[in-house]
Amino acid sequence: MNDRYDAGYGNDQYELVGYDEYGQPVYRQVPAQQPQQQTYDPYAQQGYGYDPYATGGQQTTPSYDPYDTGQQPPAAPPYDSYGSQAPYDPYGTGTQGTSAAYDPYGQTATSGRQPRVAEQTAHIPQQAGPAEEARSPHEPGEEAAPGDRDYHTEQFAFVEEPDGDSEDVIDWLKFTENRTERREEARRRARSRIIALLVVLALVAVGGVGYLWYAGKLPGLSSSGSKQGTAASGGAQKRDVIVVHLHNTGKGGTSTALLVDNTTTKQGTTVLLPNSLALSDDDGSTTTLAKSVDGDGASGTRDQLDTVLGTNIQGTWRLDTPYLQNLVDIVGNIDVDTNADVPDPDAKKKGSSPLVHQGKAQTLSGKMAVAYATYRAAGESQNAQLERFGQVMQGVLRKVSSSAADATVTVQTLAQILDPPLTDKDLGAFLARLADLAKGGEYKTALLPVGSDGTLSAKTSDSVVKDILGGTAKSPDAGSAVRVSVQNATGVKDDTEKARVVLLNGGFTFLEGGTAPGARATSQVLYSDAAAKANAAEVAKTLGLPAAAVTKGTVSSGADVSVVLGRDYRPSP
Repeated sequence: MNDRYDAGYGNDQYELVGYDEYGQPVYRQVPAQQPQQQTYDPYAQQGYGYDPYATGGQQTTPSYDPYDTGQQPPAAPPYDSYGSQAPYDPYGTGTQGTSAAYDPYGQTATSGRQPRVAEQTAHIPQQAGPAEEARSPHEPGEEAAPGDRDYHTEQFAFVEEPDGDSEDVIDWLKFTENRTERREEARRRARSRIIALLVVLALVAVGGVGYLWYAGKLPGLSSSGSKQGTAASGGAQKRDVIVVHLHNTGKGGTSTALLVDNTTTKQGTTVLLPNSLALSDDDGSTTTLAKSVDGDGASGTRDQLDTVLGTNIQGTWRLDTPYLQNLVDIVGNIDVDTNADVPDPDAKKKGSSPLVHQGKAQTLSGKMAVAYATYRAAGESQNAQLERFGQVMQGVLRKVSSSAADATVTVQTLAQILDPPLTDKDLGAFLARLADLAKGGEYKTALLPVGSDGTLSAKTSDSVVKDILGGTAKSPDAGSAVRVSVQNATGVKDDTEKARVVLLNGGFTFLEGGTAPGARATSQVLYSDAAAKANAAEVAKTLGLPAAAVTKGTVSSGADVSVVLGRDYRPSP
């Protein structure tokens, strides 16, 4: 490596002559003047004449020859920036000059030393520039070792130029890694979505199958003859029941029906109750439905119906004929398959054209609907008129809105006063649910079969009381009186009344069971489950019947114990 120098170092004089191809300044030595006094030379303190910067000053002491060649170096020629002099050979390969060539690796020169010329400092890109001080000064009086130079490591450090492509490689690797991670994350998200979708579909499928099984609509599990909406066997059913009393304000008389909404099976039913249905008053005396509506009012009749039918009626809707006419006009007329020609009640002449014609899908206005619902031809039973009333009610439900809010507005428009605890909002919501079932074909009308004496037969009434009303599902309240149904098979009509008095005095609730078609020799006291066996035994004891008469059997609907009085019954005097 060439010796570095700084312009103006020591007593040497240099002047700027230009710049080389690397942009570094090039100096040349100014010829020395005749010195008036000896200049300070840090390397001549021990009498050595070696001039490291070839200043050309005359030395009085022998020059220092580091390689002991015994030759004196000649005075340095002036600097020729254009290369007119012999070029400097740092490795001693040239032969020009009179002095031996300088060998930086310590080999002895054979042709003498080359004259030293002023050289420019080589500059490596991104390498630190020349140090301010080439060497550390010695303390005064300290002897400098021969050839002692103050070098720094940065003079020999070759700075590796940064590879411009390395940043690009790093960026590419980062891009590739990020891209791969994004793809993996996308795959993971896709797998998660697919799994979640499969789970949702599985839950929907299980829920659908469960609903079909619960509703009895699952193929292969329900009977071929069962209709849609049949409840699963053994499952408890929830029913909402409202009793409707149609009062004929013109001719008198009432017609009663139960509106049943089975929320479990999604089935609606109108149950028609004949006026001859036998009920029991609060004192235990027997009465009929028609007499109870007129005498006991809404609350008393509702309780008696609950007792006989084993139902739980939530409210009573008294619907007078003027309100029925307004209701039909509000919903916009109804369509009914009429079964008779109904004369106009306001017609003054006989033989006038009928108000309602018999036929399919007859459109009835409010007045026509009232006339048809209350019509009873000569010689017809009350059940015929009751069935027409049921047709009108089902036609009204098909025209009522399925929206609870709109149905409530319809009820409020009637401006009628409802019997508590029924309210406009409750009645509107109830009618809206039934209207939805009627429009969907999930609605029917059924007549409660009643005997000639007004009593219910266990065989003929179970299809209505048990299946539609769920009467057998109702359990008596704790502490309530045991309900006893009494059927007279003694052949003596008065025995029924005598048994009623005895049972009422004994704290039982009497239910009219009617009269058997034929007389029987022995009496029976029947109970349906083991829990009622003790009550049956107590009933037998109260009536004076032997304990052997108590047996398990079929009990009339609405009763806890059924009694069949035979000829062996001896009423108390």
